[in-house]
Amino acid sequence: MMKLIDFSSSHCTHCYKCVRGCQVKAIDIRDSHAVIAGDRCIRCGECLNICPQNARTAESRLPAVQRMLASGQTVVLSLAPSFRGLLPVTDPGQAAAALHRLGFSQVRETAEGAACVTAEYIRLLNEGKMDNIITTCCPGVVSLVEMYYPDLIPWLAPVVSPMIAHGRLIKKQLGPDTRVVFAGPCLAKKAEACDPRFQDAVDAVLDFQELAGWMAHERIHLSDCSPRDFDGIHPKINRLYPVAGGILASVKAAPDNPDSFHRIQAEGIADCIRLCDSLSRQELHGCFIEMNLCDGGCIGGPLAPDRSQSRWRLQLDYQKQTPTEPAEPPKLSRDISLDRQFQPSPPMNPLPTEEELRRILARTGKKSPDDELNCGACGYPSCREKAIAVFQGRAETGMCIPYMHDHAASLANLVMETSPNIVIIVNRNLDILEYSAVGERYFGKSRAQALSMKLADFFDPADFLEVLTTKENIHGRKVSYPQYDLITLQNIVYLPEHDGALATIIDITAAEKKARKEYARKLETIGMAQQVIDKQMTVAQQIAGLLGETTAETKVSLTKIGRILLEDSEGNEEVRI
Repeated sequence: MMKLIDFSSSHCTHCYKCVRGCQVKAIDIRDSHAVIAGDRCIRCGECLNICPQNARTAESRLPAVQRMLASGQTVVLSLAPSFRGLLPVTDPGQAAAALHRLGFSQVRETAEGAACVTAEYIRLLNEGKMDNIITTCCPGVVSLVEMYYPDLIPWLAPVVSPMIAHGRLIKKQLGPDTRVVFAGPCLAKKAEACDPRFQDAVDAVLDFQELAGWMAHERIHLSDCSPRDFDGIHPKINRLYPVAGGILASVKAAPDNPDSFHRIQAEGIADCIRLCDSLSRQELHGCFIEMNLCDGGCIGGPLAPDRSQSRWRLQLDYQKQTPTEPAEPPKLSRDISLDRQFQPSPPMNPLPTEEELRRILARTGKKSPDDELNCGACGYPSCREKAIAVFQGRAETGMCIPYMHDHAASLANLVMETSPNIVIIVNRNLDILEYSAVGERYFGKSRAQALSMKLADFFDPADFLEVLTTKENIHGRKVSYPQYDLITLQNIVYLPEHDGALATIIDITAAEKKARKEYARKLETIGMAQQVIDKQMTVAQQIAGLLGETTAETKVSLTKIGRILLEDSEGNEEVRI
């Protein structure tokens, strides 16, 4: 599958909201980050809008389109009819004028292609060969059936979408070298345009968000543009395709509509899945079925520039401004191929044995069915389904939020119960919030008693107040508590999330007493050594005094002897000194 969604792992924060929101569980968690699974993704785009950290963005073909225009090629824009409700125009012709200013040779309504598709649906209804007919305008619905309900493929209408029909029609009319760009609010259209089955139709897909950004960059304001007509034919009622029920209305308005099928519509992924389940159970027959993955139809598309608008208001406004007359298919529509084939592509995922499943469940403390909460916090509807996803490498054990909470709490309790150090947590009012079990041995108060007391009931809280006031941590400060015969080394850190302080108080009393004894012993030894040194110095001075007297006498004697010898040598040259 082409890369439709850019993903920033640095913004992914273990919330699993995208997993919960994905109805087909096409989002895997690997190395604690969400990853799109291409073989299971139906390109609904829901994950783009529900990610609270904006970790996902849709792939953009805008630079490629701009290069097409800069090259001087004939580039035609096929504009999805949903623009009437999703772009801020008071007159639809303003959109045509603005898009011409961007450089497109023609700006045409995709609803032209919808007129071709409507004619094909009516043909299928008149043939009466299919038990049920499921519309195939929404590529996301087609992916849903091909991947998850391949048994329903015989009921998919073998007709291309309006976008593909329109692209082929434009190229037939203007020549195969014409470049066709589709613009709409749909993510799945980006994938459909790159499908090898349809690569002869549309050269690039832009979404309305890209289109709005592009016009803003070029300083083109829709409200300032003088309206002009769209190129191509007037599609009339086929402009209703982007609203829920619009396909059914277009088919019903056709004069040759046989009106022999029951009409059913489903909108939104969950509703579509429920309808597919019903069809798989063979509960429905003789139905013409319109399915749209987006709530409200294409006007609820994931890449609309403003999703805050009420889809019901949009639908009413849209219906009011759309003519109800049927439209004749464009000329040359019979000269293009509107047929399509389908490819079943169910995900190939191995299933664990019951023994393997139980082992995976046991990793998160679920040793019996009673332990399975099925809370859905991980994104999966049941603990077993999440365990299956873990077996398949699509999920991680740590995604079980209740288990990780209990595990973290048990570890915290273990630390509080077994730590050899005193651990105390206080709030800004110096109320004791946590107090480790070892504290009773030092302060004589049990944990239950301490949790109803203030820190000042134990000792002077000056150091804690310093941390709470300055929000600067204290590390390795030595503090004595004479009333408890206790000497400590303290680390106190500020807790911004709770506006409190956590202290780890290490008992160094024994070490300090030992060090003091060692210090006293050293002082005593030094004193003894000093006495010896003093005696030695006294003896040395006495010896030096004596040596000084005898040395002087020796010097005098030797000098006399030398002088005598020298006198003798003057008379006898053979004498050597």
